[in-house]
Amino acid sequence: MLALTEAAIRRSLVNCSRSEVAAMTLPRDLDALDWAAIDVLGWRDPKAELRGYLVHEHGGRAVGLALRAADTTMSSRRSAMCLLCHSVQSAAAISLFTARRVGEAGRNGNTVGTYICADLDCAHRVLDVPPTALHLDEELQSLAVEERVAGLRQRLQAFTSDVLLERAWTGSFR
Repeated sequence: MLALTEAAIRRSLVNCSRSEVAAMTLPRDLDALDWAAIDVLGWRDPKAELRGYLVHEHGGRAVGLALRAADTTMSSRRSAMCLLCHSVQSAAAISLFTARRVGEAGRNGNTVGTYICADLDCAHRVLDVPPTALHLDEELQSLAVEERVAGLRQRLQAFTSDVLLERAWTGSFR
């Protein structure tokens, strides 16, 4: 991911109002981020506990999504999987996040939701070798990590397209 300034991150948000963008709290460690090592910047707003943000490259530009977490959590006695990075954790570490759609649909209350890591740190989780590949040699472990990164990118692109109301299928019914 290309390095982004505070202003660029604020400009990238596509599904919230100007006042919401102005009220947003950016991550503290923005200047220290290793931008080349992450595919998505995700964080929770410390001033608004149910608010979160994802910023990534989509269609050749930075696109930011404002998210709202569910105000309830799942049981910590169960496991759940993040539907972006596919990491399995305690269900309490996974949250349902909704994103308001862009344009009139969003103004009418239309949202898209999915289960995501509650801390929105999917970019770092996909860099861990999956448990199913720990017994393999380093080269194969590296391939497993690359596959996880590619999967995160693909699922994030699909989620963002849904928020942006982009049509994924352009064929015809003829």
